[in-house]
Amino acid sequence: MLLLIPGPVQTRPEVRAAMAVDIAPWDRDFFPEYIAIREKLRDIAGGVAGQHACLPLQGAGHFITEAAIRTFIPAQDRPGAGKLLIPMNGAYAERMARLAREAGRAIVALPCTDKRSIAPAEIGAALAADPAISHVGIVYSETGSGIVNDVPAIGAVAREHGRRMIVDAVSAFGALPFDLKAQPEVDAVVFTSNKCIEGLPGLGFAICPIGRVEASRGNAQSWSFDLADVFDTAQRTSWGSFRFTPPVQALHAFGIALDIFLVEGGQPVRLARYRENARILHEGGQALGLKPYLDREQQGPVIVLFHQPDHPAFELQRFVDALKRRGVLISNFHNTAEPTFRVGCIGHVGPDEIRFALGAMRGALEELGVRLREAA
Repeated sequence: MLLLIPGPVQTRPEVRAAMAVDIAPWDRDFFPEYIAIREKLRDIAGGVAGQHACLPLQGAGHFITEAAIRTFIPAQDRPGAGKLLIPMNGAYAERMARLAREAGRAIVALPCTDKRSIAPAEIGAALAADPAISHVGIVYSETGSGIVNDVPAIGAVAREHGRRMIVDAVSAFGALPFDLKAQPEVDAVVFTSNKCIEGLPGLGFAICPIGRVEASRGNAQSWSFDLADVFDTAQRTSWGSFRFTPPVQALHAFGIALDIFLVEGGQPVRLARYRENARILHEGGQALGLKPYLDREQQGPVIVLFHQPDHPAFELQRFVDALKRRGVLISNFHNTAEPTFRVGCIGHVGPDEIRFALGAMRGALEELGVRLREAA
C-alpha cells in the first residue's frame, strides 16, 4: 500500500524493521544512541552545542506545541504574562490557538485565508498595534491546505519589534530550511518523528535556546508539558535519560531514519524530492481535470489539495476506498472551508510513486462514474 498522507508517512523497510527489537530505555547501553539523536537534531536545526538543547516529549505534534506554549508564555494570571499572536491561515493555526486558550494563555488571532501565506508586513502591523504581544506563533507548513509561511522573514519582523517566536515546524522540519543561529528570536522550533525525517510516530521534539529554557522554569503549570523540566532532568541525570517511559522502539527506528536522512544529503536533498513530487501531483491532477486548492505560487512541497469534483457521483469516502483498492491510501477528511481532498508528497516516495497515484486517481474517478473535463 502506498501511503500518501502528510504523516505518518511511508517509511523505508529498514526503519520499520528497527521497531522489531526489545529495548529498555533506562539501559545505559541505549544512552549514547539517544544522546546522538538529540545532538543530530540540534545541529540540523542550526543549533549550537552549549547554547541550544533538543528537548523530546512523548506524543503527537499537538503535545510538543502545547509544551512550548506553556513553557515560554506565562498564563494570563501569572507575572510576565504576554499574548501569543497567531496568523489564522489554516487548521493547525486554529489548533495552536485552542491549545493556548485552554492552557490559559492569551491569544491575538490575526485573520487570514488558508489560501495564502501571511505577509510579514501584516505581522509587523499587528505587533505595532499591541505592545502586550510577547510571542508570534507561526505554522511553517500548514498541512490543512498546503501553504508555507515565510518563517525567516516573519522572524525578522518579530526580532525588529523585540518579540519572541514559537515555530510549529511539524510538517516542515527536515524539508524546509531553518537555522536557529540566524533566528535568535525563536524560543522553540517544534516537530515530530513521523514527517519529513521519515520516521515512525510517537515523539515530538523542541529545539530551544538554553538560556530561554532556564528563564522559563515554573511557567508550564504542567509536569508532563514542561520543557524546562525535560531540560533539568537531562542536566541532573543524563542527556541519555528520560523522565517518563518513552516509545523507545519508535525512537530507535527514528535514529535509523535520521542517519538515512543525513547520508542522503539532508534538508536540501529532501526538499528537492518533495518539491518534485508536489509539482508532478499539482500538474498531473490538473491534467485529470481536477482543480488544485492553491495557486501554484502558494503551493508548498508537503501536501497538495484538490477541490472535490462538483459531480453527483463523487463522494469522498467512496473515492478513498476506490483508491485503496488500487494500492493508494489518502486522507478521508479535509480541514478546509471548501470541500477538498488531500494527497501527501512526503515520506519515502518519489516521482514514480506520485505518477502511480495519479493513475490510481484516474481509475478511481472512472469507477465512480465521475467524468471531468480535461484541463486545457
